[in-house]
Amino acid sequence: MKNSSGGNFFSLPNEVFLLGLSPGELAVYSFLQRCENRKTHQCWPSIKTIGKAVGMSENTVRKYIRQLEERELIATEPTEVITKTNGKRNGNLLFTLRPIQEVVNEYYARQLENVELAAERQRIAKLTQERETPA
Repeated sequence: MKNSSGGNFFSLPNEVFLLGLSPGELAVYSFLQRCENRKTHQCWPSIKTIGKAVGMSENTVRKYIRQLEERELIATEPTEVITKTNGKRNGNLLFTLRPIQEVVNEYYARQLENVELAAERQRIAKLTQERETPA
């Protein structure tokens, strides 16, 4: 996109900052957002391209991609390319970025579930302590 001053820019959803992403996760996710096709929510930059853009080694980029997958912000699929000699080889990963509001809603649901579990544990611990303490 071009803004009125003529510079290139892309939009990063504010909700991303509610998820507690590490700086590395945020950098890789931001680059994927920049590359994303807004209609399909997909892109396929190479690991090398991502690494150059965010100043990380390819192994570090792979680590953050795995973490973003675990957080369910993105999904990846392997692709294949046909060479000039009709051979097949691995292509870049195809990245699909999930709608951020879905991710945020799931994040808050997990947080609420954790709070409810902690409250239940405390209630059980209190009951157990009351039963074990002689009157």
